[in-house]
Amino acid sequence: MLIDTFNRKIDYLRVSLTKQCNFRCQYCMPDTPDDFFDNTALELPKLLEFIKVAIDNGVTKIRVTGGEPLLRSDIAEFIGGIYAYKNDIEIALTTNGFLLEKFAQSLKNAGLKRINISLDSLKPERIRAISKRDALPQILRGIESAQNVGLGIKLNMVALALTRDEICDMLEFGRERGILVRFIEFMENTHANSDLISLSSAEILDTISSRYKVTPLFKEHFGPAKLFSINAPAKDGRSYAFGIIAPHEDDFCASCNRIRLTSEGVLCPCLFYQDSVNAREAILSGDKEAMDTLLKQAVFNKPEKNQWSEKEVQISERAFYHTGG
Repeated sequence: MLIDTFNRKIDYLRVSLTKQCNFRCQYCMPDTPDDFFDNTALELPKLLEFIKVAIDNGVTKIRVTGGEPLLRSDIAEFIGGIYAYKNDIEIALTTNGFLLEKFAQSLKNAGLKRINISLDSLKPERIRAISKRDALPQILRGIESAQNVGLGIKLNMVALALTRDEICDMLEFGRERGILVRFIEFMENTHANSDLISLSSAEILDTISSRYKVTPLFKEHFGPAKLFSINAPAKDGRSYAFGIIAPHEDDFCASCNRIRLTSEGVLCPCLFYQDSVNAREAILSGDKEAMDTLLKQAVFNKPEKNQWSEKEVQISERAFYHTGG
C-alpha cells in the first residue's frame, strides 16, 4: 500500500502514453507544430511492466491519458495486458474522442471500463476555434459508439468565457443521454493561449442556476469533482447530477489519491508541482526493484497542495500534454 506523508492512500495511477495529440487546443498546446512527434515515448510493453509494479503496491485504478492516447495503435493490447494481469483493476481512459468511433469496441473488449471525453462546445465553429480542428462530427460519433458498446462515460468541458452561453446546453446534452458532465476550471500554464478568459466555479454555478435549481451533493470520493443535482431528471427518471472540477479551491487536494507517469517514464507526484522522479532507465532496463523504489520515492515527494490554490494565481510551466492532465 502506498501512503504519502499527509496520510493519503495513493491507489490511482495516471499513465500518459504519448505527448502527441491530433488537436491543438487553446488551453493546452496551441503553438505546438503540427508535425510534432514524440520520439521519447516508451514502448507500451515497457510501461506495462511499471504498471504491474504499481498494482503490486496497491494501485487499483489506472487511467490512460496523453496527449491523445488513441494515437498509439497498440493501445487495446496494452489495456488488455493490464486487465490480464489483474482483472478487477478499474481501467479508464481520457480522450478527445476524435478516433473513438474506430477504437470503442476493441477497447471495451480489452477490459476498459470507463472513458472521459473532452467536449468543449456543441458548435462546430467553436470546436474549430478551440482545437484548430474541424472535429465535432467525429467526436459526437465517438460518444455514440462508446455508449453503444457499454462504456461508462463522462464528458469534460473546460469552462471558458467563449463558451459560457453553452454551459446549460452541454448540461442538457449530457442529461438527455444519461452522461455525467463535468465543468473544469482552466488550469493556468505557460503553454496555453495567454488571451484565454476562464470561468471560475462560482461563475459556472451562477450560469447553471440561471436556468435550474442547483443542489450541492457531495465531492466524489477520492475524486476531483464536486457534484450537484438539478431539478430536471435524467432519461432514466432519476435525479441528474453534474460536476465541477476546481483546482483553485483549497479543498481540491485534500483527498488526492493520484500520481502520474509520463510517456517518457517520469513520475509526477502532482499535476502542478515541478518536482518529479525519473524512472525512465529503470523502466527501460526492466529493473522491478528500482521501479518499486522510485514509485515509493514519488509518493513520498507528493506535496500537500498544488500551487493553483495559493492566494496569487500561479502559472504552471509544465505542459499538460507531457503529464497527461
